[in-house]
Parts: sequence; C-alpha cells; structure tokens
Amino acid sequence: MRCQKEKFNLDSDITYLNCSYMSPQMKQMEAIGIEVMKRQGKPYTYSINDFFEPVAQLKQAFADLIETETPDRIAIIPSVSYGLANVANNLHLKEGEQILVVDEQFPSNIYPWHRVAAEAKATVDMVHPPATQNNRGKIWNENILAAITDRTKMVAISHVHWKDGTLFDLKAIRKKTIEHGALLVIDGTQSVGALPFSIKEIYPDALICGGYKWLMGPYSLGVAYYGPYFDNGTPIEENWLNRLNSEDFTGLVDYQPLYRPLANRYSVGEQSNFILTPLLLAAIRQLNTWGVDQIQAYCHQITVSAIAEMRDMGLFIEADTYRSAHLFGVTFNDQIDPVLLKNTLEEAKILVSFRGNAMRIGPNVYNNEEDLTKLLDCLKKSKKKG
Repeated sequence: MRCQKEKFNLDSDITYLNCSYMSPQMKQMEAIGIEVMKRQGKPYTYSINDFFEPVAQLKQAFADLIETETPDRIAIIPSVSYGLANVANNLHLKEGEQILVVDEQFPSNIYPWHRVAAEAKATVDMVHPPATQNNRGKIWNENILAAITDRTKMVAISHVHWKDGTLFDLKAIRKKTIEHGALLVIDGTQSVGALPFSIKEIYPDALICGGYKWLMGPYSLGVAYYGPYFDNGTPIEENWLNRLNSEDFTGLVDYQPLYRPLANRYSVGEQSNFILTPLLLAAIRQLNTWGVDQIQAYCHQITVSAIAEMRDMGLFIEADTYRSAHLFGVTFNDQIDPVLLKNTLEEAKILVSFRGNAMRIGPNVYNNEEDLTKLLDCLKKSKKKG
C-alpha cells in the first residue's frame, strides 16, 4: 500500500498524526456531503426506500469489515455510550457478580457499568497494568485472564487501549469468558477500521464502534454488532423504524408489537440520517477497498524506523507483540521536557495527543515516514540536557 494523502484535504504544512482523536474526512466524503445537503432543500425527492436502503447498505459494509455474514446483527447508533447503554439495559446483573474492566478505560465504557452494578449490588473491578515496563503488555494480559472467574458477568474492554495502544488478546479473553459463562463486550472505536477484527474469530457478545475515528466517518454516527445474547432484549428507546413491517407507511398506525429481526431493535431513532449515513457508508466502503490488514501493515511500515530510534533515546513504547501499529504511546521516562516538546510540536505544526503520562501517536494512510521523522526531530530537540 502507498500513501493515500491525495484523497484528503489536509493542509500541506500540517503533519497530522492524530487519527485517534478524529479522522480527517476524505475528499469523496466532502463531495457526497455537499450533494446530500443540497438534497435537503428538496424533501419531495425522498422516497420510502431512502429511509431503509442506505441503512441496509451501511450495515452490509460494516458486516463485511468485521467479517460477519449477518447484517441484521448490526445496529446504527449515534455514539458509543448509546450502544453500551443497550448492553447495560440487558445485562441482568445479579448481586455479587462482577464486571471486569481495565485501568484508565475510556469513560463511556465505565459509567454505565457503575450504575448497573450499584443497582444490583455487584462490583466493577479494574485490572491495572504492572508497575514495571518490562513485559508490561504481556503481564497486563495475563492479569486480565487471571481476574476472570465464575463471578464474572462481563468483561468490557477495547481491542487496544485508547491512551497508548496496548493490545489486548481478545482471543484468549474470549476463551476464558466462555469457560466461565461471561459476556465479552468490546469498544472497537480505537481499532476497528485500522486493526483487523473478525467476528468469526472473536465472536464477541457486542462490538460497539464510534464512526469518527478509524472508520473515517462523521461525528455522531456509529455502528454496533450484537450477538445472540441480545436477540430478544429490550432497547433503550422505542422507535417506529425498528418495528416489523415499518416499510409500510400506510400501516404505521396498525401498531406492531414485534421488532425487526435481531439487532435492528437497538438502532437509534431517525437512523436513516440522510446527511451522515451516506458519509459513513462511503468511508467504510473505502476501508473495505483498501483492506484493514493493509492499513495496519502500512502503519507499521512507516513507523518502524522512528520507533526504533525513540527506544534508542530511552523512551518507552510497548513491545511490538503487545501494541498496535496505528495507535501507540510514548512514555518519556524523564528523558524529555514535556513543556518544551509541546512548544516544539506546535511550532512544527505536528499534531498528536497527550493522554496521562504518554504522548499518543495515531498515524494513518495519509501519513508517511517523513511525518514520523519530523516527530522524531522534535523529540530530539526536546531531550533534557545532561
């Protein structure tokens, strides 16, 4: 795969290494956005089909991306918190049971579990990383597996940690959850679209993805997969689009007690979203064309040399086996002046994120090795003297 920067409208003087914050939108999406906005001025051009067919296409595209043959297991959501609220609403947690999370998990994947745990007199238990940087990712994964017991109702986790890209072994975690009858719920917002993920390999109970990061879509629209555990669950809202035979506009007041099959019941109201749906659809189709495995390989290719030099400088980056290539953290180990670094990056117009004690780097297909070299130069300029 080669650099795809020409497909984006990034300013030529900006080095954007921050897809983990928000993806820039592709030129094709900007063109689609203009067209769909123009169409809003002519509402009489919308037919019944427009309420359903683009949504069906979006579900199929996402199903292809995550390797499931059942698009009806895909729901359209406005946010990760919405998708996880559907999980919380159907968890049926009992007193004394446990929800397992990891340290410094993103808040949207924490708050709902504290609420349901408090209501059920259950616990939310956090697995912390080891204090050592030696074999950190390996030990952290081992500690997660050790924490899963018969008391565990659900493991709620991401594929990679949102702060530093630590890679969690979902296959091993899934195996352990099955052994103990626990659910596996994954927040894929910081991985799906850049790191290969297969429902056929992991078969999670739920996979929730915001659309505006590695899926390269617009803000306020996402997608979620719900497995068999949720087939007969109760959604957090009741909207007409999710009911059986909702395509028949003439029969909408023949109130229907049944939902459309599988995960359709969990889609947000006004899921047809005539502005955002075509944008996310175009983005995911492009990802499918590129191939997520190729995206991950490309990110590795353009970062491998710079990462080696950063390690030579005494900076900590998780071992390659336990990190992703598209999102990784750099811990300074008192080698770098963080204030000087931020000023140097600002002067060079290099955009990354700082999360906790780590600098988070999120390259994508619009970046190249030169971008990483510029970042490396800023780190070298910011190294503490003596």
